Amino acid sequence: MATILVVDDELGIRALLSEILSDEGHTIELAENAAQARAVRERMRPDLVLLDIWMPDVDGITLLKEWGGAGMLTMPVIMMSGHGTIDTAVEATKFGAIAFLEKPITLQKLLRAVEQSLVKTAPRPAPPVGQQPVSYVRPETAVQYSAPSMGMLPQSVQPVSMGLASEQSFELDRPLREARDAFEKSYFEFHLAKENGSMTRVAEKTGLERTHLYRKLKQLGVDLSRNKRGT
Repeated sequence: MATILVVDDELGIRALLSEILSDEGHTIELAENAAQARAVRERMRPDLVLLDIWMPDVDGITLLKEWGGAGMLTMPVIMMSGHGTIDTAVEATKFGAIAFLEKPITLQKLLRAVEQSLVKTAPRPAPPVGQQPVSYVRPETAVQYSAPSMGMLPQSVQPVSMGLASEQSFELDRPLREARDAFEKSYFEFHLAKENGSMTRVAEKTGLERTHLYRKLKQLGVDLSRNKRGT
């Protein structure tokens, strides 16, 4: 999996993106401004950067230009903005961004943009001003984020058959509560193993909100670390 740097001055955005991408198996580094982003970039070479445009100290476009001019744009950069336009997206791609996402960012578009950016293995330097921009996620296609949409996934993301036993036997000569808990524990363990420990996909598969799912698994004593995918 990849190491992803998320740069955004909003704590809620950083926390949300970190949770989703960590759940997908990525290692996440966080920065709330350009100064912190520079420090992380000097310390390591992330595989991908999610960079907010509007920040209080130095805006994302300026930081993108800075990295490009210093030859430090050796990783794909996805720009993010809650006030973006087509012109903003074009400007970002002119200076080296590989994609543009408008806030609020949907789960589907985030995962698709990250996946597409990571498969581009060749480093992408900033092209000269005036060069045709690369393709980007069009802002007008963004859909408002709402809590239920957290469980939605792109149709292209299909679970891989793990060869798991989808049928099990349960002892019925026991109290209803115990029998129900035993079934639910096996049910969730099956889906966790099938989805490689991805809470996002298990929540979508089982029809539960993520917070409810976490509480349920803790109540049942399900070992979450056993099926967590490696980084």
